[in-house]
Amino acid sequence: MKYDLIVIGSGPGGYVAAIRAAQLGMKTAIIEKYNTLGGTCLNVGCIPSKALLDSSEHYHNAKEKFGMHGIKLSGLEVEMPQMIRRKNEVVEQTVSGLSFLMKKNKIDVYTGHGAFVGPHRVSIAKSDGSSEEIEGEKIIIATGSKPIVPSGFQYDKKRVITSTEALNIEEIPKRMLIVGGGVIGLELGSVFARLGTEVEVVEYLDRIIPGMDGDCSKELMRSLKKLGMTFHLRHAVTEVKPTKKGVTITVQKRDSDETFTTTADYCLLSIGRRPYTDKLGLDKAGLAVDEKGRIPVDEHLRTNVPHIYAIGDVIRGAMLAHKAEEEGVFAVEVIAGQQPHINYGLIPGVVYTWPEVAGVGKTEEQLKEEGQPYKVGKFPIKALGRARASTDTEGMIKVLAHKETDEILGVHMVGPRVADMIVEAVALMEFRASAEDAARMSHPHPTYTEAVKEAALAATDNRPIHI
Repeated sequence: MKYDLIVIGSGPGGYVAAIRAAQLGMKTAIIEKYNTLGGTCLNVGCIPSKALLDSSEHYHNAKEKFGMHGIKLSGLEVEMPQMIRRKNEVVEQTVSGLSFLMKKNKIDVYTGHGAFVGPHRVSIAKSDGSSEEIEGEKIIIATGSKPIVPSGFQYDKKRVITSTEALNIEEIPKRMLIVGGGVIGLELGSVFARLGTEVEVVEYLDRIIPGMDGDCSKELMRSLKKLGMTFHLRHAVTEVKPTKKGVTITVQKRDSDETFTTTADYCLLSIGRRPYTDKLGLDKAGLAVDEKGRIPVDEHLRTNVPHIYAIGDVIRGAMLAHKAEEEGVFAVEVIAGQQPHINYGLIPGVVYTWPEVAGVGKTEEQLKEEGQPYKVGKFPIKALGRARASTDTEGMIKVLAHKETDEILGVHMVGPRVADMIVEAVALMEFRASAEDAARMSHPHPTYTEAVKEAALAATDNRPIHI
């Protein structure tokens, strides 16, 4: 079979690219290694983790907050197998919807491991041992990423686990140690902490979520400590020993010989992800990877082989589903002869704990490092009437604006529903709005978004109304 476009990988970047190509009239094929479409995000990442985050938050609210609302409960308990079943149902519904979209857009789906056998030809190795080849005028590599698992950590998928296995634990662990204070580890750690697990986090750097604004790191850690999570910052895990019933972990203080040993039911490895190009046959197509295992691309997402493109986690930049989606559309529109655009500086980052964390644009640390003149406006969530009504009072909104022009340079949020609220900041910054523009927009009352207006007022000339 010959196609105008072959997409290797059906995660958010890949399937969006395939749909956009079909919309533009291209005869399109998509290759997926696993039996379900959607890649890591839909199957063992974004979607299932959010299902468990919501379930655990419902339980936590019922246990800790319903009483103050005048709602009395008795016999409250967690039925973990049902929580996992519901998560699986959410995933099944989502991926079946994706299969429908492939059929609707007349995209041919091939199941098996795709690998180049030439610059235009891809072989698909199927689970039954057979294989077939297809040919594409253009090809997009969208194979995503896998968790980084150091060989010395004895990853056995039973007691030493990654996020993939953590999503299917059917009993509530007594203790869990998480290696890494990044987004994935903290999200899953908060799930189990809410359910009653004693959670410890070991982070080599001096703060959690190090890629986000420092104030967000402080706010989130304060909140997670209230859940009972404990943190060992500036520490590293040096040894992991799994047994049938648990794991023993040795931890060393950074820049010191001081160590301690602890035990847990599970050790969750969450120290980042690596581009997944295993057995892809890149050399057969004339492609190579850089020192980090990424596929180099130009500003049009073209590789060194002009008809082959790469998007998402296999190339430079943040490993985010929505970045991959934008790149999928971008690459296809370039192929179609259009002139699309992505502003990489305005791709928001989100942590789906509760309170949530979201940010877009420059952090205060980046502005200081760059020597940019800036001003800061902050507003606490607890000052909002809406937050008091819902008992979601933790967090703050922070607006960073240029000291001379007042242009918004960054917006950083910790609070309820900030994963949705951050889009207001993205829209404003796409049009290069000033802090005063944001401050003069009418925000409905009472809402959480009023905090954005108040923080913008604070940044404009220090005139917030409600503090």
